Amino acid sequence: MTAQTRTVTLINGDGIGPEVVDAVRKILEGAKAPLQFEYKDAGAEVANKYGTNLPNETVESVLRNGCGLKGPTATGIGSGQQSANVGLRKRLDLYASLRPVKSVPGVKTRYENVDLVVVRENTEDLYAGIEHIVVPGVVESLKIITEKASTRICRYAFEYAVKKNRKKVSAVHKANIMKLSDGLFLDCFRKVAREFPNIQAEEVIVDNLCMQLVKNPEKYDVMVMENLYGDIVSDLCSGLVGGLGVVPGANIGHSCAVFEAVHGTAPDIAGKGLANPTALLMSTVMMLDWLNMESHARRIENAVWKVYTEGKVKTGDLGGKHNTAEFTKAVIDAMS
Repeated sequence: MTAQTRTVTLINGDGIGPEVVDAVRKILEGAKAPLQFEYKDAGAEVANKYGTNLPNETVESVLRNGCGLKGPTATGIGSGQQSANVGLRKRLDLYASLRPVKSVPGVKTRYENVDLVVVRENTEDLYAGIEHIVVPGVVESLKIITEKASTRICRYAFEYAVKKNRKKVSAVHKANIMKLSDGLFLDCFRKVAREFPNIQAEEVIVDNLCMQLVKNPEKYDVMVMENLYGDIVSDLCSGLVGGLGVVPGANIGHSCAVFEAVHGTAPDIAGKGLANPTALLMSTVMMLDWLNMESHARRIENAVWKVYTEGKVKTGDLGGKHNTAEFTKAVIDAMS
């Protein structure tokens, strides 16, 4: 082990998670990235073993290592435990969800040259999960918006724009209806924007944004928003470039970060060797950049783009006939 080697907490997740994680690990080995892995558990499939879908030792591992790489985890709908994803974000204070959305060479969609970034506040809003039954048949959910969380996510968006040479940050809101909660978010955005006079700042109502993204995604650059809007808008943007299978994601805090596949667990193809590891692979590229391993990040990224540009090896989700192992080998070969 060299002095520069970093330890990363590796979480397989559920469904196709172990398959895409294994593919990414092989590609990292092929790129000779100076990483070693500490395997930990999270997700629905380990809940019976631990009594929870997010064991304490997994959280402690990410805290200790400062970095995690995670396959998709399953979440019950309407009942059951809190999502392992939400649990990780809360317990590690991973306040910024970062979702770059970029057109993939060789993946034909209705749009070309899409290059967007969704910055989503990750710790509060309706995702605080504060709900109660008022009377039978009436349920109340509380939307929590704070000055602290709104200010730091807006500052993160502007600092990201500066670092990545982006030109504009758009605040996405519904302050015309939620005048206090979204109004507070907008006030925080305006205050932070004044600190970055070289970055264009604009405000857009969330429903109008969704229409404009479908009509003309080139209008937008970096977009910052509250938790629920971010969940919806980030998936909408993913659809512009081919879906969640080709889009990376990261959850970033002050002291640690978790990089993950943002798609589901695909139980219908789990264990069949058919999964596309691109989303987790591009999240890994983000992780390598975050770890200041830019040369390894570019090596893998360029190899992925080469495979997609040539179009000879494609998995079934993108209209091809190749399996996970064949795609993995193609990326490794493209690095040589």
